[in-house]
Amino acid sequence: MSRHVLVRCTINGRDTETMVDERASLTDMLRGEFRLTGVKKGCEVGECGACNVLINGECFNSCIYLAVWADGKTIVTAEGLLDADGQLSEIQQAFIDEGAVQCGFCTPGFIMSAYEIVSSGKKYTDEELRKQLSGHLCRCTGYENIFRAVKKVMEKSRA
Repeated sequence: MSRHVLVRCTINGRDTETMVDERASLTDMLRGEFRLTGVKKGCEVGECGACNVLINGECFNSCIYLAVWADGKTIVTAEGLLDADGQLSEIQQAFIDEGAVQCGFCTPGFIMSAYEIVSSGKKYTDEELRKQLSGHLCRCTGYENIFRAVKKVMEKSRA
């Protein structure tokens, strides 16, 4: 018999609360309870990065993060990167400009990792940047365009 627990957290700037099965993943809560479909269900074992979200500013695979652990936390999904007028963030726009979206399935997870990278203010070497982006699987082989998009925003923010 499953037990349900109240989870209170901030999602994309909005205070929320919902009852969740104590065994539910954060991915299931975000998609099922809040209809945030930018959080993709890929491998469901923390290998592909399609479900990445920011939790208190740090990127996590939401498929292996229990929803109950989100209690009291601040969560940002790809939908939460839009500004108040619905305009894309700089990193989202760079993915479009560089053709880094291809089929789009892995894109939200990549964007969340990229957002964490460029928000850090650090200047990574190409090798370090590739390593930072390595926790994602893209079946369309768009890695080079993704790399260029992130590097472009990283360099612009450091200028």
